[in-house]
Amino acid sequence: MAFAPTISAFDASWLRGLSGLFVKPARLQIAALCCRKGEREPEILLVSTRDTGRLILPKGWPEADMPAFETALLEAYEEAGVIGKADRRPLGSFRSYKGLASGLKLRTKVLVFKVEFESQVDNFPELGQRKRIWMTVSEAIEKADEPALRRFLKRHRNQLF
Repeated sequence: MAFAPTISAFDASWLRGLSGLFVKPARLQIAALCCRKGEREPEILLVSTRDTGRLILPKGWPEADMPAFETALLEAYEEAGVIGKADRRPLGSFRSYKGLASGLKLRTKVLVFKVEFESQVDNFPELGQRKRIWMTVSEAIEKADEPALRRFLKRHRNQLF
């Protein structure tokens, strides 16, 4: 009697392998989780998006000529005027979407670096294009517009200070 494999024995791994050919790979963005000590709990900075005003972390595409943690510092400065010290290793990551001017949305992986706040300047590249709002971690968990960012903040709230 010969062994006749059933389709169910192979379909799951075969389909998973095949589906990987049709899924567009995630694009990487670098985010700055700017934090400072607050009266009750740590405070973090959220910035508004330029188009819809959603509250997010300062983030952008990696810079080819600099390490990721320095890109996080650059994004914090360009989008919010924050000067600080970034951890060299990421705190973690989450999945998000980047909206393009054409209306398309690209799936992204956001690599998050903790940035300890040192100061904030009043004149920075994206002044007038975004709002910058400091709030407690608890408030940020409620007000952040990305569900994945809210989950990230819940998971990492004890690592901020």
